[in-house]
Amino acid sequence: MTVRRPLFLGDGPVPFDFPFDAAPFDCLSPAQRAQLQTASRLVEFSRDTVILNPEVDPGHVYLLAQGHVQLTEAGETAVVYRPPEMFAIRAVLAGRCSGSLQAMDEVQAWQIPKGVLLECIRTNAGFSASMFGHLSGQLAAVAGKRRDREFLSLMMAPVTDAFMRRPHFVDGAQDIVSVCRELSALGLTNTLVRDTRDGQERVGMFTTTDLRDALLQPLPPQRLPVASVARFDLISIGTDAALYDALLMMIRHRVHRILVKDGAQIIGVLGQLDLMGFVSNHSHLIAMQAEQARSIDELRHAALQMDGLIEVLHSGGARVEVIAGLVSELNTQIFARLWTLVAPPELVANSCLIVMGSEGRGEQILKTDQDNALLLRDGFDCPGLEDVAARFTAALLSFGYPACPGNIMVTNPLWRQHQAAFRETLRQWLYGELPEAPMHLAIFLDARAVAGDDTLLQQARAHLYAIASGSDASLARFASAVDQFAEPAGWWARITSLRGREEQAFDLKKLGTFPIVHGLRALALQYHLGELGTVQRIRTLVHLGHLDKDLARDLVDTLHFLMGLKLRHNLHQRQLQQPADNLVRLSNFSTLERDMLKDALSIIRRLRQMLRLHFRLDAL
Repeated sequence: MTVRRPLFLGDGPVPFDFPFDAAPFDCLSPAQRAQLQTASRLVEFSRDTVILNPEVDPGHVYLLAQGHVQLTEAGETAVVYRPPEMFAIRAVLAGRCSGSLQAMDEVQAWQIPKGVLLECIRTNAGFSASMFGHLSGQLAAVAGKRRDREFLSLMMAPVTDAFMRRPHFVDGAQDIVSVCRELSALGLTNTLVRDTRDGQERVGMFTTTDLRDALLQPLPPQRLPVASVARFDLISIGTDAALYDALLMMIRHRVHRILVKDGAQIIGVLGQLDLMGFVSNHSHLIAMQAEQARSIDELRHAALQMDGLIEVLHSGGARVEVIAGLVSELNTQIFARLWTLVAPPELVANSCLIVMGSEGRGEQILKTDQDNALLLRDGFDCPGLEDVAARFTAALLSFGYPACPGNIMVTNPLWRQHQAAFRETLRQWLYGELPEAPMHLAIFLDARAVAGDDTLLQQARAHLYAIASGSDASLARFASAVDQFAEPAGWWARITSLRGREEQAFDLKKLGTFPIVHGLRALALQYHLGELGTVQRIRTLVHLGHLDKDLARDLVDTLHFLMGLKLRHNLHQRQLQQPADNLVRLSNFSTLERDMLKDALSIIRRLRQMLRLHFRLDAL
């Protein structure tokens, strides 16, 4: 679709009054008004004209005088602009339009050059505040429409997409006490009841609410058959029905649960809370499925939905740190449940399964690799441990978690040791000269327990802190890795000037997040911090007086900015069916993003300088 040029209504400056009495233009000074009056033009677009799309660099902002303009994103109308609203603000600030701006009827609008607008924003604080308040309202409207579209889409999904509890049956003649004992053992609050009446088999439901009525019966509960208090007027729905139909049925019949049937067979029980949890938050569905999984296949089904959840959250505008925190919690549930499915109970009780690296810090979003280990209690021996570890790793591979390129997994004997042996390994990593030792030590410092006895991890970390105390030289060698990927002189000017095949890629991890993560990790080792997340470490260091408050604020913002860039980059690669990596090209960034990246690198240089002085790295 081609963008068509507007028809200018007059060759010179606007021959009539510009609406300076409307916000945000009422904040402009007389000189700024004169400049805007001279630079702006009244233009006209015919019906269906595409005013702007992602393929065209946005050079103007428009103030509607007549007509309507719609913004279309991914085939859906995101927002409709009406007089006297402005449009293309987001496109100008971001350097690219997020969709297609198209005239819905005959449109007249004041065309304001990008440079004039940005100059007003830069030099007039009142205008800037009013402008961004206006933009915030537009973003909220677009986000609201996205949520509405997502809600309607989910409500039209089949009932089988939502979490359904497996049907559990008891015999109608079974007494209530034994039924409650069985429900308690299985962690259930209700069960289906099979009973025969007048020669006909029927199915009812008994819930903990029915127990209240049972206690009011003259017979004691241990002599009362469950069929006498169960409800048999159950409502059912077919597997091809939509969630919308299921919700209407619950409302119409004033029930909280309905049966889902495939023909005459009951395949599940759909609860109102489960249905609404699915519609309002995909994470609820994944968590419930992980908790209830009785096999690796069932757990795999939950794990494979993680990427879809991330895409929904990202497209809905969720902050990257919120997405990372939610993904971390769900991954923990999946790892813990998998471990109980593959490991015998005595192994679970005498070991601690840990995740490390970005997963341990709670900063891994998309599935990149496996960083896990197993600490064993001294004196405990588990026959077949190697096979258990192999099944755990193989299952994670089938869940979409790639193998670690550095082989940092429970299948590697180095990362599957008893406490005493592992304490010696930690000493070697801290004081030894093996080239891989600093990396291994760094990865372990981010270790988080997900299953088993977490005191084993606490003891290992306490031992590391104890042997590191007073060893300034070892701490300095460990901290010096922040300079491992420092950019060479003149590097920024070179990569921003190259284009096409000659353009150099920017590594978001090596030059971006790694110096922040490792620098804070080194300080956490020095001050024996228990926090694992980089942001939590930053805040604790500020509280203890070991980190400047202004630098800390900038580091948090920079980390989240870089994490957001990486997530967007990897999601785009996934859409193109390309393997995820950390290499981005600056030509894909808007001018605003390049400026923010340049500022982020300046903040990282400040952190490096602080660490050089703090650990006396120049003396190494």
